[in-house]
Amino acid sequence: MTEPHTERFPARTDRVLDVGALRALAHPLRVRIFDMLSQYGPQTASSLAERLGESSGATSYHLRALAKHQLIREVEGRGTARERWWERPAGGIELTNPDAMRTPAGRAVSQMVMSEFLRNRHEQLAEFSERGIDAETAEWRDAVILSTANTRLTVEQTRELSRSIQALLDAAVDTHRDQTGDGVRPVTIRADVFPLPELGDER
Repeated sequence: MTEPHTERFPARTDRVLDVGALRALAHPLRVRIFDMLSQYGPQTASSLAERLGESSGATSYHLRALAKHQLIREVEGRGTARERWWERPAGGIELTNPDAMRTPAGRAVSQMVMSEFLRNRHEQLAEFSERGIDAETAEWRDAVILSTANTRLTVEQTRELSRSIQALLDAAVDTHRDQTGDGVRPVTIRADVFPLPELGDER
């Protein structure tokens, strides 16, 4: 089995979060704020409070905590002294920092952040499945894919599949990240590739 051609799948430059940044994210509301900025673009403390059912004081406090670790930033040239706009910088983040995973505290905070992100993703998918499908137009329903597939792969084949999917997602995000206009909506894209537990010798 040959290794994947690296020129086909350029190395990603995701930011690997240090322990301080992971700790800053280790709060359910901060993860929701981070996700909201990722999915819907720049927001103010007031608009986030309205969308998330929180007080503007709470969202403002958590925005400052996220900004302290450069997880988000203030939008330049927009807003006033009383109403600041915040955005998430473009680019991916890596939650599994090898240095953090070497300590019990680092593993715990990494797991907490990862679990909260996954919980939010699951809630969004469940909400769409329960109420969103019938509320969409036929054109949007036809464009949606909710699919799970299972196969048997080696680690090299799994790596190749993961890199192929990631390259496709990166291309779509890079091309359409700032797109606006009629018919444009935020769309979340989920991709999970992981090995299942072994069941023992099947012979």
